[in-house]
Amino acid sequence: MANTYSQIYVQVIFAVQGRQNLLLSENKEELHKFITGIVKNKSQLLLRINRVRGHVHILLSLKPDIALSDLVRDIKSNSSRFINSKRWVKGRFNWQEDFGAFSYSHSQLDRVINYINRQEEHHRKTSFKEECFSLLEKFRVNFDPNYLFDWMDKETTIASSRS
Repeated sequence: MANTYSQIYVQVIFAVQGRQNLLLSENKEELHKFITGIVKNKSQLLLRINRVRGHVHILLSLKPDIALSDLVRDIKSNSSRFINSKRWVKGRFNWQEDFGAFSYSHSQLDRVINYINRQEEHHRKTSFKEECFSLLEKFRVNFDPNYLFDWMDKETTIASSRS
C-alpha cells in the first residue's frame, strides 16, 4: 500500500474463556513477548501490553492493510496454542470468542498507556465486568447485555440494561 498514510490507535481487550484467572505472574513476560512477536510478524506495532490474571489489554498502532478482527483472531489462536504447549494451565486453555476494541487519538496515548500499565492496581478497585461496561458506555457502543461475554449472570444483565 504505497503512499497510504494512516494513524489508527486501538486498545484491544480480551478475556480468558469463562473469565478464569489463569494468566500467572511468572509467565507474564514470556506471554507479552510472544504476543508482541505475533503483532510484529503481521507488520503492526504493539505500543503496550499488559495482562492481569483473567484478561489482556493491548494498545496497537494499526496499518490499514489488516482487519482488526483477523489480527485479534491470530493473536488469540497462536497465543492459546503457545500457552497450551507450555502447559501453563491444567486442561485446555482458550480465550473467549469476543473482544473489545476502542480507538484513540495520538494525544490520548500517554493516558491509555498509563491505564494499561496500571491494570493490577485498577482491578483492586474495579471488576472486569465494571471495566467493560464503563468502556462500552464511555465510547457509546450499543450492546445487548444478554450477549456480553459468556460469564455474565442474569442479575448483572438486568442491572446493566436499565441504562
